[in-house]
Amino acid sequence: MAALLRSARLLKCSPAVLLTLPCVSCRQYGVVPEQSGLVKDEPSVAVRSKQAQQFDWALAKLDSSVRRTGRVTKTLLLRIFHDICRTGYPSGNQALLLLRSCGSLLPEVPLAERVELSQQIWDKLQELGTTYDVSHYNALLKTYLQNEFRFSPTDFLAKMESANVQPNRVTYQRLIAAYCEVGDIEGASTILGFMKSKDLPITEAVFNSLVTGHARAGDMDSAEGILSVMKSAGIEPGPDTYLSLLNVYAEKGDIAKIKQTLETVENADILLMDRDLMQVVFSLTKASHQQHVPEIVERMRHERGYVPDAMNLCLSLITHGHEETAFSVLKSFTGLLVESQTSDSPDLGNFFLRHCANMDKPVENIVGFCKDLKDSGLHSSPLQFTLQCALEAKKTGMAVELMRSMKEEGLPLRPHYFCPLFTHYQKDKNIPGTLQALRAMQELGVASDFDTFSIYILPSFPSVDSARTSLKEAGIDVDGNILIAAELRTEASRGNLAGLFSLMSSPALPNIDLSAFRASLISGFRGIFVVLVLQKLPLCIYMTINVFIESRKCQIGSSLLFAENVAYFLYNLIDSLNETEVHSKEEQIREYFGLLKNMNISISLNIFRGIRNILESYQVPELVKSPFKTIRQYLYIHRLERALELKTQYETDMTPAAYATLINLCCRHDNAEEALKLKMELARKDSEATLDAQKYVALVRVLSKHGKLEEAIDMLKEMKEKDVQLRESTIGLLTLTMNTAAMKGDANTIRRLQETIFTLGLAKPSSNLCSPLISCYLESENYAGAFDATVEVQKQYNQMPKIHDLICGLVENGDAELLQKVMEFLSQERGEMMMLYDLYFAFLQTGRYKEARKIIETPGLRARPTRVQWFAEKCIAAQQVSVSLVYHCLNLSFPRWKETNDWQKAEATWMKMQEENLAPRERTLRLLADILKNNDKEVPFEVPESLTPSMNSLFSLCSEDIDSAVELLESFYIQNTENQKSSISFVFRKVLDANNDAVLDKLSAMAERLCNHFASYRAATDLFLIYLDTGRTEEAKFLLQRCAAVNEQKDTMFTYMLRAAQQPGQAAKIKALSELIPDFTEKENIFSHLVKCYGLDKDFSSAKALYERMQVEGVKADELTLKRLAQLYKEAGATVPFEEPPESFRFYADKLNKQRSESMEPADN
Repeated sequence: MAALLRSARLLKCSPAVLLTLPCVSCRQYGVVPEQSGLVKDEPSVAVRSKQAQQFDWALAKLDSSVRRTGRVTKTLLLRIFHDICRTGYPSGNQALLLLRSCGSLLPEVPLAERVELSQQIWDKLQELGTTYDVSHYNALLKTYLQNEFRFSPTDFLAKMESANVQPNRVTYQRLIAAYCEVGDIEGASTILGFMKSKDLPITEAVFNSLVTGHARAGDMDSAEGILSVMKSAGIEPGPDTYLSLLNVYAEKGDIAKIKQTLETVENADILLMDRDLMQVVFSLTKASHQQHVPEIVERMRHERGYVPDAMNLCLSLITHGHEETAFSVLKSFTGLLVESQTSDSPDLGNFFLRHCANMDKPVENIVGFCKDLKDSGLHSSPLQFTLQCALEAKKTGMAVELMRSMKEEGLPLRPHYFCPLFTHYQKDKNIPGTLQALRAMQELGVASDFDTFSIYILPSFPSVDSARTSLKEAGIDVDGNILIAAELRTEASRGNLAGLFSLMSSPALPNIDLSAFRASLISGFRGIFVVLVLQKLPLCIYMTINVFIESRKCQIGSSLLFAENVAYFLYNLIDSLNETEVHSKEEQIREYFGLLKNMNISISLNIFRGIRNILESYQVPELVKSPFKTIRQYLYIHRLERALELKTQYETDMTPAAYATLINLCCRHDNAEEALKLKMELARKDSEATLDAQKYVALVRVLSKHGKLEEAIDMLKEMKEKDVQLRESTIGLLTLTMNTAAMKGDANTIRRLQETIFTLGLAKPSSNLCSPLISCYLESENYAGAFDATVEVQKQYNQMPKIHDLICGLVENGDAELLQKVMEFLSQERGEMMMLYDLYFAFLQTGRYKEARKIIETPGLRARPTRVQWFAEKCIAAQQVSVSLVYHCLNLSFPRWKETNDWQKAEATWMKMQEENLAPRERTLRLLADILKNNDKEVPFEVPESLTPSMNSLFSLCSEDIDSAVELLESFYIQNTENQKSSISFVFRKVLDANNDAVLDKLSAMAERLCNHFASYRAATDLFLIYLDTGRTEEAKFLLQRCAAVNEQKDTMFTYMLRAAQQPGQAAKIKALSELIPDFTEKENIFSHLVKCYGLDKDFSSAKALYERMQVEGVKADELTLKRLAQLYKEAGATVPFEEPPESFRFYADKLNKQRSESMEPADN
């Protein structure tokens, strides 16, 4: 094919299909990477299991991101890529997943960078031993197209040929698209002709590409004419075709044609979604016709998912250098964003400003956007937010310019704005850069504070003296107190207690918040603790603590903070010691504990447990038992009492903030009485005082928990009166509050709280807020009450939470009558299709796999494979469900195609997965490989193995240590339900061939145990079929008697019959199977496959006898079976006793497959 394309292009399409144009000028091409990695050993079963788990994890991560935002970040993609590489054996599925994410799912990444990323992934995974098949090359092609990468189709095909990978329809389809992207109709026509010669279907996607190709070649008449050609070919132009036409009009700036086409689409009752119109906006903007964008934006209907799609459009426009148009698009949907705001401080457009900063857009443009957002009331602090983004991205120049703009606007500049710059310079020990940033601070009138100077500036210098000298020489003024405070922290972190003590004892010591030294002091002690213990540790610590106390005349807040500092210090002190050090210094540590006891210092419960666990692990029971009995008395309850005592002592000085702190402390200690008392005192002192939302909700929680429901409701009403806004985090606490009531079975409390919250408008009804009422009944397994509550919530708030949990509970409880009511309710509210899916997922969740299989095989679901695939494609088109569901639906189709042996539909489904860039499961690939092999078709990919790589070693283990082998197999089947699909027929066959009765007895007992005790039927079914296959009919019969469930494995039996009928000499096996399990399928199927076997064996007498039996029993033969019988009669020279069907074998095989598919589909309403 590559050679054909290189040669003179003589193969051209007729005028009825497309008009041929001269080749466009030479262009720069890219080349697909060589497939030349090291061939690595096959990974073990454990590694393959790890690969499967990792694939599911990566799929879930990417799926979650795409479902929430419609995009993937480069950071997430690289993280998954590096995690996959660390396994050492990346699978083909993982490679597909990564490649499909390198295109339009990365709107924030420039096109060239996306291509480079895809090449990096391709090369690295190949180096690690990944084998690429046609689906990988197709995914790479898709990436090239989405990233507008110019490459040579001929070279691409040549690389595929050199790797012995055959292109398929999707490959040719995308190569045509590549030619059409550059207006090369001649190249496209060559591939189109080749597809015709191979009898490959010409799909709508090909025609859509031709629309683009003709237009870019300058022939709009031919582009428009493609629609007529499609209709004459029996393909009705769909939304994608009209979108291609709209895009080429957009590239020309022909707004009149765009409007005309949109009217045509509306009149033809074809639905173009907002996402389609966004592509038109993008095409207009890229072609510098952005003046027409508002007319297209006005036509958008703001469908579900509009906001994330519009955000991604804005990101793409910014990435391509069209931020002005992106801003106009942003302004068009801010109304939708405003509706979702839950705060008085709007922050709309954050994503826009961040991307502008990341893409280095001109500061004057960014400042203009910020001013517009601020003036429109859409963002409360856009300049400050953009500054934060610039600092995070280490864009120093932009950050300084933004700060200048902020100063001009009269906005305050804070010292911490410069911290990211200082961090950058500190890492490189860049003293000139640090001084330059300090000068900028001075020029902007920003004084450096203690934290900024001590944490970010001073560490850049070798010493404090060096810093003083450099600052003086640079003419930079620094507050002397700040320098002293910074030096104090430095000495603490170095563990220089003598110097620290000297500084803190100085009368010139400024007023410093000592909590700032906790981390530094701990760090210092970690380094010198062993030395200090030898030099009277308790005395040194005692002196340090006394300096702390004397330098802070403790009040309520600071005394609690001091105790907290000591507690953290104590934990880190103990944690820094190893076991030997603890044992050798036990007396000194006990002395220190006694010192803390005498100072009346208490520690929190969590820290106490941490210290206790460390000491217990070091086996020093006396140290744990003795002082900690005393220390444990000073836990949180004592701390609260002490705080309340101090409150009484300093009551006249109590501020609203102090009351708020104590109220919150009471709530944390579950002390409803004291919390309510304090709240009432606060209200008497200052009726205008308002708590923050979190403290109000904490009050609501503790009051409702202790039976003070009316008081809790009063708190909610006060929140409404004082206009306290709830954020997502506090709404989550409300849910937690009601869940607490649910655990107690207090439905009345939940109803009252829900009614108050929703009536007052504190929060909108949501699934999370409505779920506690259902949980209340589910906790007590009152499923009737849960159902009644579900109906109530649905009617009142249009929410249906916990429905999955309810169905699962009913399934596990076996309440068929109530389950039926729930299903009828769901069918009425959600429709029958969604009801069946709910039931299906419930069966899966509860491990009822047999029932789940029956559900998925009912009309409307898997038993209607075309509808399942239609549903998956509908999901893809609408993007209204997660990728994982679409992925599940498409994978789900393959078992049915295998049942019907329909290789064409199976291959078409696989093609669809490639078109949608979905990676198939390994089991799916194995099923597809089987279907293709059964139909003598080439398998165009590497077939993944399951247990096969370890079968020989497993057989050896059976021979050497049967008990270990049995244990391994049992755990394999029991621990993971997916493994129940894996066959061990190979092991059974090898054991039988070796006549090893002892091993066979153990394996047979294992298979029976798995079947009868763990509902794992695969091993017993494998053994039954091996008995059958090796002529051991009596053993097979006895196994059926012991394992009755094997009779129900009809799918496996049917598959066995299908495989047997593909080879000569298998008729006796099918007869034996039908005698042992007569109802594993219909008689018509059994007789037709027996006729097929007799045909392969040229056994006319048996075929004749079977036909006569069919006549007697009234079994009707299908046309394919009659065709086969007729051939046998004629080959034997006998008269055919019936009218021979006139068409070919293939005709009747296709007809039969179609009839089987249609017979499983319900009639459309």
